Amino acid sequence: MLLRAGNAGSNTVVDYQAVIRAALAQLPAVRAGRRPGKNVLIRVDGAGGTHRLLDWLTRRRLAYSVGFALPGDPEAIQKTLATVPADAWTPAYDADGQVRPRAWVAELTDAFDLTGWPPGMRLIVRKERPHPGAQLRITDLDGHRITAFVTNTARGQLVDLELRHHRRARAEDRIRCAKDTGLANLPLHDFTQNQIWCAIVALAADLVAWMQTLALTGHEARRWEPKRLRLRLLSIAGRLAVTGRRRLLHLAATAPFTGLLLHALHRLDQLAAPG
Repeated sequence: MLLRAGNAGSNTVVDYQAVIRAALAQLPAVRAGRRPGKNVLIRVDGAGGTHRLLDWLTRRRLAYSVGFALPGDPEAIQKTLATVPADAWTPAYDADGQVRPRAWVAELTDAFDLTGWPPGMRLIVRKERPHPGAQLRITDLDGHRITAFVTNTARGQLVDLELRHHRRARAEDRIRCAKDTGLANLPLHDFTQNQIWCAIVALAADLVAWMQTLALTGHEARRWEPKRLRLRLLSIAGRLAVTGRRRLLHLAATAPFTGLLLHALHRLDQLAAPG
């Protein structure tokens, strides 16, 4: 989480580069002084589909999957899409890896003029019936919503590559959880004070995410949002007692989710034990 000045532009390449550098710096291989290479995948939404960002990722030999706006004017885009044969479209998958009704994907790298874009870039397009009430855009075709992304991954089935990119939406879930944890408002006056606030929120979001991943495996609480976690787990009354050089945690036995909290604490204690 990085704060920007109030007069900073939105979706600038400098911002993306700063966030990606900070994310890469957290990887053990990078900290050891080695470059990550294509074993690290960078996923960005459509705002990142620019020449500068894709060229920057290519120069650093990083794998990428980035949302992309089809080149050309709307009329030319519709004409090109209309010429794609029906057998070029493959049924798409949903988030669970199952075939999604009325959704297809196709690779259209050779159908559009990609001159000037990085070599090895593949253009993959998805078409699907929009949700009820959703508005179609001028570039959509025959009542189908058209979205696209580009990747430099040379291997893999189209549906798997599209599903891999589609799962980038999990970042939106983390952003929503971070807002529920305190990021929705910056309560302090100075810029540096709010930077500290963002660092605290980031730390809290990390603790919650790792706690759910490590301690709540196999339970639906692994996917609970912060509000539900606070109401059902984090608000359970407890008292810490020290006796005989031991620390004892007394929890309210009448709380409905005390057993789940004890299971989570026991799981974390096992993971923290030496060896």
